[in-house]
Amino acid sequence: MIYKGVLTKMQTEFLEPIQYYLVFENDFIHMNQLLNKEIGLKLVGHQCLSCGLDRPIFRQGFCRSCFFEQPVAGDWIMRPELSKAHLGQEDRDLEYEKRVQLQPHIVYLANSSNVKVGVTRKSQVPTRWIDQGAHEAIEIVEVPNRYLAGITEVALKDHVSDKTNWRNMLKNDVKDEDLIAWRDKLKSYIPDEVLSYYIEHNSETNIEFPVEHYPIKPKSLNLSKVDSYTGLLKGIKGQYLIFEDDTVFNVRANEGLVVELSV
Repeated sequence: MIYKGVLTKMQTEFLEPIQYYLVFENDFIHMNQLLNKEIGLKLVGHQCLSCGLDRPIFRQGFCRSCFFEQPVAGDWIMRPELSKAHLGQEDRDLEYEKRVQLQPHIVYLANSSNVKVGVTRKSQVPTRWIDQGAHEAIEIVEVPNRYLAGITEVALKDHVSDKTNWRNMLKNDVKDEDLIAWRDKLKSYIPDEVLSYYIEHNSETNIEFPVEHYPIKPKSLNLSKVDSYTGLLKGIKGQYLIFEDDTVFNVRANEGLVVELSV
C-alpha cells in the first residue's frame, strides 16, 4: 500500500506506550501498527506549509520567503524572551502574536539525553515532551505569557542545559534523574518577577516510547540527498522513526517534503 502526502510532525496520543499518527491530507497512518514491518520513503516534491507552493524548504517546513515573512516563524518562537505582545509591540502580526504569546506558558525540566530546561505553551503539555523524546519531565513555573517564560529559561540555562543530544536520546543512553530535586535546586535562579509562579508541589511525568530496538550508531536519513529509503521499522521516539539498520528519520525536521510512504 502506498500513501502520499506532505510531511508534518507526527500527532501523538499520551498512552503507554505513546501512540503515533502520520497525518496526510487524505490519509492518516497509525505508525505503531507499522512496527516490525518494512516501509519505504520516497521524496516526490516539496510543499511549503504556509504558501503551499512547490518550493525548496528553507526551515521549519517553510520556503525561504515565508520563513522570513510569516508570524509563525518569528524569532520569538525559538527565543521566547524576545516576545513583545505583552507590550503591545508587533513583530510581524500583532493579533497572531497576542493569541500565541498571551496565554499560559510552562517552563519545564525534561530528561531525554540529559536534564534540560525548556518552554512550551501549557496547551502543549505533554506533547512537547513527547516530541523531544523525554522519558521524564516536570513543570517548574506556569506564567501568563511567553515573555516571562523566556526570561526564566534564559536565567536557568546558565545552570542547566537547554539542548538535547539527539544521538544519546535515540540510543537511550540516558539515566533517571530526580527532577524534583533539580527543580528545587534551580528555584533560587528564577527571576524575582517570576518567583510567585513557581510550582511547589508536583510530580514527574513519565513517558514510554514504542521502541523494540535502539540504534547503536544512529545515522540520519536525508531524503533530499538519497531520494528514497526502505527499512524495517523498529521504533519511534520523539519525532524519529528508528530502523533496524540504525537509520533514523526525523519527521519534524523534514516538514514540507512531499513523500510516498509504502508498506
